[in-house]
Amino acid sequence: MNLDDTDRTLLSALLNDARISQRALARQAGVAQGTVLNRLKRMEDAGIIKGYSVMLDPAAMGWTMTIMAGLRIVKGRMLDVQSRIAADPRVFAVYDVTGDWDSMVLARVKSREDLDDLTKTVFTLEGVSRSYTHVVLNTVKEDGIPKPPQEGGYGSEA
Repeated sequence: MNLDDTDRTLLSALLNDARISQRALARQAGVAQGTVLNRLKRMEDAGIIKGYSVMLDPAAMGWTMTIMAGLRIVKGRMLDVQSRIAADPRVFAVYDVTGDWDSMVLARVKSREDLDDLTKTVFTLEGVSRSYTHVVLNTVKEDGIPKPPQEGGYGSEA
């Protein structure tokens, strides 16, 4: 689906505030409120907009450390191991990756003791042959979703 300037304006506004009203979206995009409704429905149907959510502050919720772990997984066990890891409530992302590791896991823990438990229970599940864990010292940027590209996409020549 090709996005035009109106679509990109709507998406940018929603990324800044998912609770913004359709009236405010219409004002920002310079279109009628009915146009906003139609555009959002079209982008939802196309799978561009997958939902609207709340962003929590992990530290305010008691999650004091962010963990990144590279895992080597025994051949033929990837899906099973990843689904068991993903089921842990401390884990918020599991990726298949290229390079030295088979999977990267992002998690948040509440304390050193919680990290110790995560590494000894989740990162040593049967099927994990090796793990390499990093503790994030400082988060410079964490949006989760890039802003919609301008016409021509990212990295286009001007």
